[in-house]
Amino acid sequence: MKAPWKRSPKTQDLSELSDSELVQLAKDNQEAFGILYERYIRKIYNYIYYRTGNHHDAEDLTALVFYRAMGHIENYTERGVPFQAWLYRIAHNLVANWHRDRGRRKIIALEEFAGPAPLSEVPDVQTEDKEEREILLDTIRRLPEERQQLLILKFIERMSNAEIGDIMGRTEGAIKSLYHRTLIALRDELNMHDLGHQISSRINDTEG
Repeated sequence: MKAPWKRSPKTQDLSELSDSELVQLAKDNQEAFGILYERYIRKIYNYIYYRTGNHHDAEDLTALVFYRAMGHIENYTERGVPFQAWLYRIAHNLVANWHRDRGRRKIIALEEFAGPAPLSEVPDVQTEDKEEREILLDTIRRLPEERQQLLILKFIERMSNAEIGDIMGRTEGAIKSLYHRTLIALRDELNMHDLGHQISSRINDTEG
């Protein structure tokens, strides 16, 4: 008969562990990496899809993100960059290579914003009809890549300025400033279509 202290410990529920704890386990435990995979696959896929506009390529690139993460996780140390930010940086580099290899313009597949849910998440931007939505989408498409990336992380992934800063390698203050400049650029472009007033209140909020 086994002594009480020899009994096997209860199976640990890995899903309750933090990212940092799972990363340490994942270096020798595929199940732990599987939890991280399930935790972030949808977010990474959404990010890549909005950068490529192609479901097939988004699926392939998402798989490659986690393949690379799994292959390099032994060498990963947090050092101020959370695991989530590390994944997004891998995704960003893969998407940049994807665009460069194909010579495509780096745009977001913003057609998805035309649906009521994503568009309604853009603060203080209320479009009255389809024509106004199309003007807004076309304006966002013309933004520089980093500003498109910011909008994805802000309104699709619902991240804070600090989290976005981790991913983009900038301070929280720099992200706030970039966000402010992006809204101003949107307003100035939309003013040509008499729609700029729709984001003015949000710009005032960022100045406060």
